Amino acid sequence: MKTQQLLNFARGEWTPGDAASLTELPSAIDGSAVALTGSGGLDFGAMARFARDVGGPALRALTFHERARMLKALGLAILARKEELYALNYATGATRKDGWIDIEGGAGTLLSFSSKGRRELPDAHVLLDGQLEPLSKSGLFQGQHVYTSLQGVAVHINAFNFPIWGMLEKLAPALLAGVPAIVKPASATAWLAEAAFRVMIEAGILPPGAAQLVVGGVGDLFDHLTGQDVVSFTGSAQTALKLRSHPVIQRESVKFIAEQDSLNASVLGPDAAPGTPEFDLFVAEVVNEMTVKAGQKCTAIRRAMVPSDYLDDAEQAIAARLASLSVGDPRAKETDMGALVSQAQRDSVREAVAAITAAGARIAAGDLDGVIGPGGGAFMSPVLLRTDDPWACEAVHDVEPFGPVATVMPYADLGDAVRLANRGKGSLALSLFTHSGDAARDFILGAGAFHGRMLVIDRVSGKDSTGHGSPLPVLVHGGPGRAGGGEEMGGIRGVTHYMQRTALQGSPAMIAAVTSQYIPGGPKHVIDSHPFRKRMNELSIGDTLRTASRTVSIEDIEHFAHFTGDTFYAHMDEEAAKASPIFEGRVAHGYLILSFAAGLFVDPDPGPVLANTGLENLRFLTPLYPGDSMRVELTVRSKSLKSEETGVVRWAVEIFNQKDELVATYDLLTENVP
Repeated sequence: MKTQQLLNFARGEWTPGDAASLTELPSAIDGSAVALTGSGGLDFGAMARFARDVGGPALRALTFHERARMLKALGLAILARKEELYALNYATGATRKDGWIDIEGGAGTLLSFSSKGRRELPDAHVLLDGQLEPLSKSGLFQGQHVYTSLQGVAVHINAFNFPIWGMLEKLAPALLAGVPAIVKPASATAWLAEAAFRVMIEAGILPPGAAQLVVGGVGDLFDHLTGQDVVSFTGSAQTALKLRSHPVIQRESVKFIAEQDSLNASVLGPDAAPGTPEFDLFVAEVVNEMTVKAGQKCTAIRRAMVPSDYLDDAEQAIAARLASLSVGDPRAKETDMGALVSQAQRDSVREAVAAITAAGARIAAGDLDGVIGPGGGAFMSPVLLRTDDPWACEAVHDVEPFGPVATVMPYADLGDAVRLANRGKGSLALSLFTHSGDAARDFILGAGAFHGRMLVIDRVSGKDSTGHGSPLPVLVHGGPGRAGGGEEMGGIRGVTHYMQRTALQGSPAMIAAVTSQYIPGGPKHVIDSHPFRKRMNELSIGDTLRTASRTVSIEDIEHFAHFTGDTFYAHMDEEAAKASPIFEGRVAHGYLILSFAAGLFVDPDPGPVLANTGLENLRFLTPLYPGDSMRVELTVRSKSLKSEETGVVRWAVEIFNQKDELVATYDLLTENVP
């Protein structure tokens, strides 16, 4: 690979670092120079202002759906040029399989957040949080929690192991929230992050100032942060503490998200004896987590816990699998595990192994000092450690070898396994291999508070499982205690990390105006033409159809009861219904009310409404008695675009009786032509 000088992307321009700041980056394969990186000479204060003054307003001018479509375009741009990125991937020590997680997994994260944004967020600028809170008897003064975009910059400091995925899993929720970012990749693999970032800039999708890149140190950037900014960091606990303790972070209460050291555990359940599917799945997963990315994963299994009776069997099975793997040049198709990112990283792993063995563990498989692969590379064989007394060998719970190393250890009973798992003082991920629901329940009740993500894997889910160490865009990634106490991703939860939750108070009309969504009690625009005859873009929030009334008779109730088989006493037995503390006599079925409501508001002819796709938030509020009448008000609550061909309209359905009392309310979802 030709040595290149990496460029920073600052204030809309590609800018080299000055000569004094340049650092040479070596290939993990043979130690040859891959790139020069540095950020000396950058005006970090100006970069922060550019993000806030140019990038922020441009992003906030877009709706959630417009930002979501932007993410989709970015993801497709990465996929279109993925082979360029794979060619650069090998020098990080990663195989193509490892690169798939990073490159296509990163693009997939963008696509996932795009999909979540279009399906779960409104085509608006304000996100509702929870339901309206009544604050007055009249209903004219109410409360509503809302999220709005922070008006600062997100500073993303990423780790070396996933230069593309690690960048995009932070960038996706920030951009969807409407917050611009300054991205600082780890220097060790910065050439790959810079290449992926360049793909996104050259695609011409992002507005100016939405994203900037720093390929060296961050200089005095932290001196320019404010309470509207967010720092999201992935790396060591030592560095996280240093950054978190920065006086500006403390003084300005800058939101700080950390994902750091994690001694993740995998536990073989008491029922998972050798020969069971769960035992085999456990062994395969431990080996996989030790060798994918050469074990350089923040979620990798570091501690493998097994019932004491199965310890020898587990050790032998894991060692046999490890012995069958090919370790070497990641460019070779037959290679199962490539190199660590650098010789310095390999030395760090060896030091960690030495600390654990000095505390009482021993090497059960693997050659710590063996020569593997091309000369000058950062290769080492995977190493399985074993300790027979995990409570005495404290280093196994305190020292993380960030490489192809795991320690197998026994536990006495399930309670002991829980305590051992929690001894890690907080982790990103824990997996439990058991076919016993009771064991799973007891274990998670005992250990859940110490782990950010927990997988229960058995013969039923094994084939479909994404595995112990796979963070997913729709699930939170982070963990308590040692793991940093932060959260990333988790679908829309990750988006709200870059937003401010505010308690909004006012009239329903005012809250509707602020949120651009219909709020019960808010203004309605009664229309004469049927809304089902209009395309989605012809509908406005608050458009309302008021239907005619229909009287519900005792014959209707009895016919519905016999037709459906629902002969519950409240519908069929007058005396029993009167004896009820909530009814005055026989009442109409709730589902009869819903059916009659549909008959009142549905337009039967083919048109822009393609299908009824769901009903949510149903509440029955007032009984409907024989002889009562009912009418419906159908109001456009919100709209969202699924694709170029279809969208979703959320309708507020309110059913009233002849006294204008609310009988029932719910949200109706329809798929519409845009």
